[in-house]
Amino acid sequence: MEKWLSSALEYLPTWLELQIESTQQPGCLMAVVHRGEVVLEHGFGVANLATGEPLTPRHRFRIASHSKSFTASGIMKLREQGRLRLDDPVGRFVRGLGRQAASVTIMQLLSHSAGLTRDGVDAGQFDGRRPFLDVDDLFSDLAMGPVIDAGLRLKYSNHGYALLGLVIASITGEPYARWMEREVIGAAGLQETTPDMPLKRGTPFARGHTAQAPVGRRLVVPGDYNEQAITPAGGFVSTAADTALFFNQLSPTAQQSMLSPASRREMVRPHWRNPHATLEGHYGLGIMSGTVGGWAWFGHSGGLLGYISRTVTLPDRHLTLSIFSNAADGWAGFWADGAINILRTFAQNGPPSRRVGDWTGRWWSAWGAVDFAPMGNKVLVGAPVMGNHPFLDASEIEITGRDQGRIALAGGYGSHGETVRRVRDDSGKITEIWLAASRFVPRSQAVAELTRRYGRHGRPR
Repeated sequence: MEKWLSSALEYLPTWLELQIESTQQPGCLMAVVHRGEVVLEHGFGVANLATGEPLTPRHRFRIASHSKSFTASGIMKLREQGRLRLDDPVGRFVRGLGRQAASVTIMQLLSHSAGLTRDGVDAGQFDGRRPFLDVDDLFSDLAMGPVIDAGLRLKYSNHGYALLGLVIASITGEPYARWMEREVIGAAGLQETTPDMPLKRGTPFARGHTAQAPVGRRLVVPGDYNEQAITPAGGFVSTAADTALFFNQLSPTAQQSMLSPASRREMVRPHWRNPHATLEGHYGLGIMSGTVGGWAWFGHSGGLLGYISRTVTLPDRHLTLSIFSNAADGWAGFWADGAINILRTFAQNGPPSRRVGDWTGRWWSAWGAVDFAPMGNKVLVGAPVMGNHPFLDASEIEITGRDQGRIALAGGYGSHGETVRRVRDDSGKITEIWLAASRFVPRSQAVAELTRRYGRHGRPR
């Protein structure tokens, strides 16, 4: 593993933990896979606010639309076996569809360009108002045919991926879930993933939670339903580590995978651009893709009531990271972009030299926290709760002595050119850091100071 990556992996959990605390999220899982190996996994917070059960990396989450990448992989495996072609009409395998729906192709379903309805006439299954659709309900919704002509644009459709599940069942002669467990999940070597509920008794499972508004507090969402016909689009249940392992194998450069490099290249290749979005993004075959700060990524996101998740693979770095949050207002996508920005910063600056290596840690004032992060021959001063790039426009410190430094680069409103110093007690322990004229102390001391200074104000009389 590259030395810069080791430094970044040490920092990532400390940054994410403070993000979770600051946004008052119930819990979060994070896993990082490098070249097919799990190199980092953490659980933060609780699996269930009602019970206080601590969240661990072994807790399963509903990973929602990540399921599409698994389903697409199953379709591509059948294609490699010569059992279907991507230009086959879906009606060749699924009987009973109307003429228009039957004419859309496997490729169009995979790439969300078939023009089908997104969620039918009543999407109440996604907000707890009704059970998930069965096959009869699915066919009833699809009887109207495509909403727009096929092949025009990206138009996301959960119903389209439900049809792909029926294609898999028709070709294999097995239920979708059984075939996927053996030929996709098992073939990928995953141990903590299932296509849908129920889980085996005793399996740790993270409950979902509503947002704070409008009730004013979070409510627990059980999350233990079965998605029935919609399972191929959103039913999968997994851990962050298993999900990251799977997506790492989908990289065209991966050494081991259940699919050929040609299939993987076709999946991750951008087929359609998101036509109405501020941020540039594309969809391939069951795969989202884009760039962050010039780094290309592919992966998928997921959202079900009580759960938000995001997985990104950085193929040029052989890295995959998955972030799961168990709340309807979870920040998984925002944090995934933040993690990429952190990795980029460490990669660009390199591992810390011996001279700056011990200038590290989180320090506090009444204004919040700053992170001292040594990289290369300098120390960056990060803002761990400010947006999704803690090192954006970060001040840079040049170390001039054991406990002395100089702010060699800062914005015009910062303290460019001023001094930095560390203060030690009689035992040699660092007790405070002065960043120009601002004094920073350990968290416990900041808590004591703020409580002493302001704790008596605002109390009920």
